[in-house]
Amino acid sequence: MKRALISDIHGNLEALEAVLADIETMSVDEIYCLGDIIGYGPNPCECLDLVIRHCKATILGNHDQAALFDPDGFNPMALQAIYWTRDQLDNGPGSPAQVNKRWDFLGELPRQIDEGDYKFVHGSPRDPTNEYVFPEYVFDTRKMEILFGKVTQFCFMGHTHLPGVFTTECEFISPDECDHVYKLGRDKLLINVGSVGQPRDDNNRSCYVIVDTDEMSLTYRRVDYDRDKTANKIYNVPDLSDALGDRLKHGR
Repeated sequence: MKRALISDIHGNLEALEAVLADIETMSVDEIYCLGDIIGYGPNPCECLDLVIRHCKATILGNHDQAALFDPDGFNPMALQAIYWTRDQLDNGPGSPAQVNKRWDFLGELPRQIDEGDYKFVHGSPRDPTNEYVFPEYVFDTRKMEILFGKVTQFCFMGHTHLPGVFTTECEFISPDECDHVYKLGRDKLLINVGSVGQPRDDNNRSCYVIVDTDEMSLTYRRVDYDRDKTANKIYNVPDLSDALGDRLKHGR
């Protein structure tokens, strides 16, 4: 079976549409979303509608949670964006039934999905919603031991927007370092699938992963999109910082 894993869309409609189009060419059986559908970007409602329509399963991200409850630990730029996003979710587009459907969808999202050897979270296996697992954590052996202790075999996550594979040998292997394909074996792995809507690994193309459980492999896909269109939408919204548009162009 082939499963596409997308994460951290952040209201970027152009990126999500491009990724979904790419997924259609890859003979994928189903799509899982690892959270942060909204926040930062100019099209939260439209992105939610596409995720509801196309994804078999979706996990709660910290920005999704912040739209529902009081934001925790957000910087001023992210905080202003989430308040604007809440207003967008309250006021359409769409009928009152569509507005309610989006809120209901967010309110029912699980914090993690466990499928035997496969765990899916937004943040980390220890704190599924909020904990970051950055590449430099490989130098903290105790932290990595604790995280791997929470994993049966493979844990897929997002949150940092930095794609790559963490091994029990305290290595972080970026997509470029494995030629974008990594074979799954018996060793435990923590796998960051990267970001659809706001890449931060100095590559401004959207990133997602395809997991092939028959071939026991994962493949990182990079997809170009009209980031200038998204950035210009952000520039035209006073409550969204221009920096949110600028960073799309640079991938960081």
